[in-house]
Amino acid sequence: AGVHRQVLFATVGWFVGYYVAKRADYIHAKRDRELFEYIRHHPEDFKKREKKRIGELLEDFHPIR
Repeated sequence: AGVHRQVLFATVGWFVGYYVAKRADYIHAKRDRELFEYIRHHPEDFKKREKKRIGELLEDFHPIR
């Protein structure tokens, strides 16, 4: 007797979830576009750092005996 309700709620839930996911993707894409545009117009605030080698990042190894 309740199978039709389950199918209805599953269908409604799928559509709501689909549109909520699309809305979230739109909001995140809009924010990314605004941030990248800001970065492009203000390069002095986002200077590239020189890359470090892996040996500069790790501490020296001293075995304990």
